[in-house]
Amino acid sequence: MSQKDRDYSEKRDFIRMQIETTVALEHGDTKLSGTCIDLSSTGMQVLASAQLRMGDKVRVLIPSEHSELKGLDAQTEVVRVSQLDDGRQSLGLAILSMS
Repeated sequence: MSQKDRDYSEKRDFIRMQIETTVALEHGDTKLSGTCIDLSSTGMQVLASAQLRMGDKVRVLIPSEHSELKGLDAQTEVVRVSQLDDGRQSLGLAILSMS
């Protein structure tokens, strides 16, 4: 399946929630802050001041605002990178696993 076919299939099969929340990113020893702007069961879009590349593995942490609910802790892979005019990157992250 081509990436274009996958993109179409993902849009059709998975609901993307539009959100805007701060996330912590860990890539090796590097810790970054970013903003998650949408989230689905298989991935997310994050804006961050980063220099990541396709295939990079990134841990994403989204804290919960409620003590009764566990936050998101996901191992992800960068599947799309777009350089923004303000120097940040728009990252498409596929969720590989969650703790």
